[in-house]
Amino acid sequence: MRLPFPPAGLLLLGSSANAADGSLDVAGSVVQMILGLGLIIALLIASLYILKRLGAGRGSAAGLVKVRGATAVGPRERVVLVEVAGKILVLGVAPGRVTALHTLDATELPGSPGTTPASPIGGRDFQSWLKETLERRPR
Repeated sequence: MRLPFPPAGLLLLGSSANAADGSLDVAGSVVQMILGLGLIIALLIASLYILKRLGAGRGSAAGLVKVRGATAVGPRERVVLVEVAGKILVLGVAPGRVTALHTLDATELPGSPGTTPASPIGGRDFQSWLKETLERRPR
């Protein structure tokens, strides 16, 4: 009866016989190992590049959210203007908490396409506009 593969003991004896007669090429083995490692690293880099490119297409929804401006109102608190789908959200941001303060149309903000740049919010600066808007807000 003939086995389709040699027994493990014969493999060990054969490899020691090759090493004993000097036919084992150490330099060739090292080169083969380095080339194999290089091929694996190249495959990893190529797959990371492909994943990055595929992820950029999927993350295009992030382009729908734009931060229009931010102002610090305390050491760790900010008021942030965020544009989402034609609306401007005025958000209060504190550590661990985001609160919607007000919502307005994008055309009501200076620099929007539909407003004239010569008259920003009735000629006032952002700080006074924000204060007035917050005071008008229903409680």
